[in-house]
This record gives sequence, C-alpha cells and structure tokens, in this order.
Amino acid sequence: MAKPIRHVFVCSQSRPAGHPRGSCQQKGCGDVLQSFWSELQKRGVYDKVAVTYSGCLGPCDAGTNVVVYPEGVMYNNVTTADVAEIFDKHLIGGEPVARLMPPEAVW
Repeated sequence: MAKPIRHVFVCSQSRPAGHPRGSCQQKGCGDVLQSFWSELQKRGVYDKVAVTYSGCLGPCDAGTNVVVYPEGVMYNNVTTADVAEIFDKHLIGGEPVARLMPPEAVW
C-alpha cells in the first residue's frame, strides 16, 4: 500500500439515546463513512487518499465530524451530500471546504 497524501477520519462514535453529548452515529456517520468509501472506490485514488472510521473527534453536538490529515482540518455537520465536494476541493484539490469548518474556538 502506498502512503496516502491525505488521510480522512470519520467519527463513528455511538452513545445511548438521550446522552447529553449526542453522537455522530445518531447524526448519520455510517452513511457519511460509506459515501467516503464509495467516492474513494469510484475515483480509484487509493495511492492519494485513505479513509478510516474513528472514535470520538470532539464536538459531538456538531457531528458528523470528519478530520483530514496531514493538515488537521476538521469538518462539522458533514452529510453524504458534502462528500463529493470534500473530495473535489480538499482531498484532490488541496483547498479545504470553508463552509464545513467549525469556528476556531471549536478546533
């Protein structure tokens, strides 16, 4: 396996219903993760991008949360509709998607 240029981590944290912090699972992280894997497969960029599920990334109330390294860019409230844009602009193009980034105080 080639070392990827960028590595995407999708929060897959699960908490019981009614937990005060909520969780990304309750906000559709499974579908978002599947969309990232689908885009990766469709584009065939396995030598450039890796996609991995993760535990809690922090701001649970703003999930589904995604972090891209090596830049350390966090995205909040990511939906399946956002995944192609993240691929096009950030993962391939190198330009983070500003509208999905949290306020500086969060990350």
